[in-house]
Amino acid sequence: MERDCHARCTGCDGVGNTVIEPERIQLLNDKPQRDGEYVLYWMQASQRAEYNHALEYAIQEANRLRLPLVAVFGITEKFPEANERHYAFMLEGLRETRQALQERGIQMVVVRQSPEKAALELAESAALLVTDRGYPRIQRAWRETAARRARCPVVQVESDAVVPIEVVSNKEEYAAATLRPKILRRLNDYLAPMRKTNLRRDSLGLHFDGLDLEDPDKILRLLRIDRSVPRQAYFLGGTSEAKKHLRKFITEQLDDYAERRNDPSLGIQSNLSPYLHFGQISPLYVALQVHAAQGKNRAAKEAFLEELIIRRELSLNFVYFNPEYDSYQCIPAWARQTLYDHRRDPRDYLYHRGQFETAQTHDPYWNAAMLEMRITGKMANYMRMYWAKKILEWSPSPEDAYRNILHLDNKYFLDGRDPNSFAGVAWCFGKHDRPWSERAVFGKVRYMNDGGLRRKFDIEGYVRKVGELVVSGGL
Repeated sequence: MERDCHARCTGCDGVGNTVIEPERIQLLNDKPQRDGEYVLYWMQASQRAEYNHALEYAIQEANRLRLPLVAVFGITEKFPEANERHYAFMLEGLRETRQALQERGIQMVVVRQSPEKAALELAESAALLVTDRGYPRIQRAWRETAARRARCPVVQVESDAVVPIEVVSNKEEYAAATLRPKILRRLNDYLAPMRKTNLRRDSLGLHFDGLDLEDPDKILRLLRIDRSVPRQAYFLGGTSEAKKHLRKFITEQLDDYAERRNDPSLGIQSNLSPYLHFGQISPLYVALQVHAAQGKNRAAKEAFLEELIIRRELSLNFVYFNPEYDSYQCIPAWARQTLYDHRRDPRDYLYHRGQFETAQTHDPYWNAAMLEMRITGKMANYMRMYWAKKILEWSPSPEDAYRNILHLDNKYFLDGRDPNSFAGVAWCFGKHDRPWSERAVFGKVRYMNDGGLRRKFDIEGYVRKVGELVVSGGL
């Protein structure tokens, strides 16, 4: 998994501009070049001011056209299944991003409006509209609408995949085994550090109406959003916070990652998934930092980069090429058939959604995982698989289980509604996996049990750890 990136270590074109690989750049419409007051960067998926290919491309275009650059971000109050927990984390990150953009001479306009409408409104006076790339259907629909209605050229620049997805494959991949060699063939071409491009004309003197991000709590109170899940107190949003987690992981935990990451009692995880989901840190930056970590266990580095690049980009491939990525129909035919064959098998336990949500099952390990999820917005990675597998086992039908898992995942996890989350739920039903020995309820879908937890880990220690969270978290 480790790759040699020294051939492109400068990451610039010889005159100070970061190289933006042409495969990342896609013209979304055929509108002619026109005069304008500024270049507009529509930020949506890549919510950061550094290691952002779309932003650097927009700066380079603004310099070429001798125009200032303005950034716009639209906050929709109707994002599917988003709630106060998600909005609070996002607003914390946007506050930092706006400050960082201002230091680069870029005014960021944040408006309470559907993103594509916000972009189109400011694009009326723009010579060019540049945007980042999103993979779920709602983000793709926003960009398609903007490209169709804008009167200026619209350019999309991919910045949240290390290797652009269509460079790797033009179809849905069966599993990591089929995607891995395709990524590794091209990985060296894209593992290049990025430099910030200096903007020649700032936009700080231009006037726009927008929200004041200095007080995210005030904005949060104004929004008409789902309040059923309160904000969590364990992860603060923002690029600087993401970098703190990354530094701690590399310094204190990386060496143990390959061998001990699955033990939920140890907490050996990067905690970067919420930040990657909101685009507050670049996967390329993370990969380069881990790759460059001196004196660290090589196998551990390879194991982490496998998750960050291969597994994560398998999920991007899945969401992009499979239109049913958020439904039971996305799982492979063999899995649907075997689950259908066993749908009438007796279940030792049956629970409804309310019992799952309030952690009222017979299994103390499962209950602890559900409580960790509700309190912190995250869950130990191995327990996340166990949690979903048990809902499948304790539900009256696999379809019912799928709906409940996806609902709870999207509702409580900070990284819910993410390609990785959609792929993770589908994996628990056989996606990106293979048939196993046949057994009751699961058929040939991979099975997990509590005996494995007791054999492999200090699972009682994990339960005690979550119990302390319950006391401090007030549940």
